[in-house]
Amino acid sequence: MDFFAHFKIWVLILCLIFQSGHGFYLPGSYPHKHGIGDTLSVKVNSITSIETEMPFSYYSLPFCKPLEGVKDSAENLGEVLMGDRIENSPYTFKMYTNVSDIFLCQTGPLSGENFKLLKKRIDEMYQVNLILDNLPAIRYAKKDSYFLRWTGYPVGIKIQDAYYVFNHLKFTVLVHKYEEANVARVMGTGDAAEVIPTIASEGSELPGYMVVGFEVVPCSVMHDAKSVKNLKPYEKYPSPVKCDPTTVAMPIKENEPIVFTYEVKFEESDIKWPSRWDAYLKMEGSKVHWFSILNSLMVITFLAGIVLVIFLRTVRRDLTRYEELDKEAQAQMNEELSGWKLVVGDVFRAPTNAGLLCVMVGDGVQLLGMAIVTVLFAALGFMSPASRGTLIIGMILFYMILGISAGYVAVCLWRTIGRGDKKGWISVSWKVACFFPGIAFFILTTLNFLLWGSHSTGAIPFSLFAVLIFMWFCISVPLTLVGGFFGAKAPHIEYPVRTNQIPREIPAQKYPSWLLVFGAGTLPFGTLFIELFFIMSSIWMGRVYYVFGFLLIVFILLVVVCAEVSLVLTYMHLCVEDWKWWWKSFFASGSVAIYIFLYSVNYLIFELKSLSGPTSEALYLGYSILMALAIMFAMGSVGFLSSFWFVHYLFSSVKLD
Repeated sequence: MDFFAHFKIWVLILCLIFQSGHGFYLPGSYPHKHGIGDTLSVKVNSITSIETEMPFSYYSLPFCKPLEGVKDSAENLGEVLMGDRIENSPYTFKMYTNVSDIFLCQTGPLSGENFKLLKKRIDEMYQVNLILDNLPAIRYAKKDSYFLRWTGYPVGIKIQDAYYVFNHLKFTVLVHKYEEANVARVMGTGDAAEVIPTIASEGSELPGYMVVGFEVVPCSVMHDAKSVKNLKPYEKYPSPVKCDPTTVAMPIKENEPIVFTYEVKFEESDIKWPSRWDAYLKMEGSKVHWFSILNSLMVITFLAGIVLVIFLRTVRRDLTRYEELDKEAQAQMNEELSGWKLVVGDVFRAPTNAGLLCVMVGDGVQLLGMAIVTVLFAALGFMSPASRGTLIIGMILFYMILGISAGYVAVCLWRTIGRGDKKGWISVSWKVACFFPGIAFFILTTLNFLLWGSHSTGAIPFSLFAVLIFMWFCISVPLTLVGGFFGAKAPHIEYPVRTNQIPREIPAQKYPSWLLVFGAGTLPFGTLFIELFFIMSSIWMGRVYYVFGFLLIVFILLVVVCAEVSLVLTYMHLCVEDWKWWWKSFFASGSVAIYIFLYSVNYLIFELKSLSGPTSEALYLGYSILMALAIMFAMGSVGFLSSFWFVHYLFSSVKLD
């Protein structure tokens, strides 16, 4: 206790030290103060398209390049894995200094190759993604009586047989006056804030502004290439540039240059620093999310009622009457009532492929823990979209750490099935550490070859592959072996009944039991499919997903439904004297993955019908298969462990002579 008391004191002291300097901020939320006239540099990310799902470098197209040369920004592991390639750009502003008609550059005559590539990217609806002070450029368009918003702007547009490029950008930078340092500083992650007092620092009296919005309006303007022949970058264009987003005027032609210009206007805004991401994170369809949760609760209530009936009426009633009757009456009762008592000598018989079951349950526990912890941290605001790539990094980090739980659960289950025998626990631990990661590695490597062949920035560099393999074998595998070691040392679960030497014959069933098992996945899918639409739209349609609070609730409800479904089905199988419940309990809840994959195919056909090319479709299906497998392992482990607990509890209540 003394240790924890001292630990708390040191943490408090460190927080006060940081507070006395610059306050405390969560990642991605620290406000940057810019004085009037300070240089603001715009960065460019990979160009993206919802038609191909393959990102490419901004400078793969004939755009203007910075005078100092193209330089990569420092990217974290998550950004690289998501295909982000953030680089500097030639667009530079002066804080609170409005400028117009600025000449940026004139490209060389378009070669045949660049001309074809530009037309192809316009056909594929590629978007240019700009970033200022960590805020993506946002574009608004009015349709009927409401505004639509997108991040980025299109490379160009095709009208009839002509291709037009957006060569003039009208920027609007929203700024908010920097609060005095001795009044308050703000701590938050984009959609929540807390005002905390701070101590003034030197220079706090200087005026300054924070960037709280970054908007862009792309225009296609016909420029005279001859009039800019002697112009240098950032000089004034000879004539006023009229930016009308409703018209296009700059067609691209082979062997002709393109002139790029821009203008920027600064506007003071009431938007405060913690709220600057609200424009990107505005939650649409919150009623639909609540409907999804209500739908899940109805399914859970229905299943909970069935489970309650099983426990209170059927099981308890059977056990009470069974124990009070004499032997002759017991024999008669066995014929009249449900037959779960008849399989008492076979219910704990080792399943076929017991080692594989242990491995899949261990991997499922690891994936389930990773998902719960990641979504929980995201719901608490620790994985703000302002910090790109943190969600992927968090998933990888939590997955590696939870290798301990995977090894422990798998080896404990292995020893339980083997009646306490420790032999083979190292082999089981190794298989757990390599089974699902091996499948994921195979799928990702295959998809990566497709991306390499397309020269996409979504391809994982070879150096990063080496880092991932190092993390796998030097962190994840050892932690899994450590978990297996503790599992081998821990006491195994004792079966409450003995197993007969000769297996009992399973009576013929009116319907295939596996049909019921795979049909059971519809109930968990019913709790998930509404939220699944938002998740799929975030991944494949380029929308920002940040309703992790809803996702956490839906995920918890999904786990409860999977446990209930598997428990009910296991009881139904035991009642018809089918004692082979091990694998069926795993797939009863794990079969939800089948419906998720079928939904993914449906989403591809009806929502992503514009997806072009076999490479894009292979990428989509490959990632969908990987997602479905991960869900099958995680939910299958939930179903199996809940059924194992139920069967152990049920038969531990049976008294034998």
